[in-house]
Amino acid sequence: MQQQQTVNHRNQTAYAVISAAVLLCLAPVCPSAAQDNTVDAMCLLEGHNTLRASVGVPELHWSDALTRQAATWAEELKKVGCGMKHSHVAKIGENLYWASPLKTGNRSKGKSIWRWSLTQQPIKEENVVAAWAVEQPWYSQANNTCDAPPGKTCGHYTQMVWADTKEVGCAKAVCDDNSQVWVCNYAPAGNVVGQRPY
Repeated sequence: MQQQQTVNHRNQTAYAVISAAVLLCLAPVCPSAAQDNTVDAMCLLEGHNTLRASVGVPELHWSDALTRQAATWAEELKKVGCGMKHSHVAKIGENLYWASPLKTGNRSKGKSIWRWSLTQQPIKEENVVAAWAVEQPWYSQANNTCDAPPGKTCGHYTQMVWADTKEVGCAKAVCDDNSQVWVCNYAPAGNVVGQRPY
C-alpha cells in the first residue's frame, strides 16, 4: 500500500538528478556497445553493485543463464516493435529500458521536401543503470513506501538493490526502426509485497 506524502517535487526532482549524476560519477566509464546487440556485462554489473554498496547490500554476480533469458525476451520484444512488456517468468525479477531512435531530417537547398532518417541513440550501460537508479529518492526505507511522481515507480530501483537477489543478467535488442530495448533479469526476484528491499 502506497502512503501519500507531501513533498516539494522541485527539490525531489533536483535530488533525483543529482543522485543519478553521483551514480554516474561513481560508476566506471564503460565503452559503448551501442551499435550492436551486445552489452558490456562488467559495466552493468559494476553499475548495479555500486548502487547496492551505497545501501549496504551484498554484490550481485553475473549469470549467463539470466543473460540468455534476457536476450530471448529482448528478441521477442523486437518482433513486436520493441514494445515494453514484461515476460512474467516465475521467480525472476525484470527491469526494462526503452530508447527511441533519433529522428533527423534535411532538405536540399531550395527544395521543400524533407528527407528523414532514424538512427540509433548511443545508449551506454551506465545510462540504463542511471535511468533506474533515479527512482532512489522516491523510496522511503523508513516507511517502506514509494512517493514517485504520477506515472513513475520505485520498482526498478528496489529490484536493483533487493538484498536477497544474488544474480543479474542483461541483454538488449535493436529494432528495425533503430529503437532499442534493454532487459535485465534478476534471481531470486525482488519486489516481494510486504517485504523490504534492504
